[in-house]
Amino acid sequence: QVQLVESGGGSVQAGGSLKLSCAASGDIFSRCRMAWYRQAPGKERELVSSITSIDTTRYADSVKGRFTASQDNAKKTLYLQMNSLKTEDTAVYMCAAHCLPIARPTYWGQGTQVTVSS
Repeated sequence: QVQLVESGGGSVQAGGSLKLSCAASGDIFSRCRMAWYRQAPGKERELVSSITSIDTTRYADSVKGRFTASQDNAKKTLYLQMNSLKTEDTAVYMCAAHCLPIARPTYWGQGTQVTVSS
């Protein structure tokens, strides 16, 4: 049974930083593509970052240059370093694993709230 558990969310002022973690159970890092999504109130879920290969990570235009995704395969943990946070970054952030050749993730974490105040 695969489980994804996020941590590290919280409240921060605009311009601040947070680092999210996503601990995974099961051997998914070797067979799945890991991603971060977010969903703000009243908005559709948005893909924030996707690690497509060992040296390639895609980012949403809205976070390029400010967010950095990484993964530690030995620790089975996915990270999202978020710098220069803006109020519009306020959302529930979820990690996800794409293990099948389809757009929808196979596994989801429960999400962690990030609130950025002005």
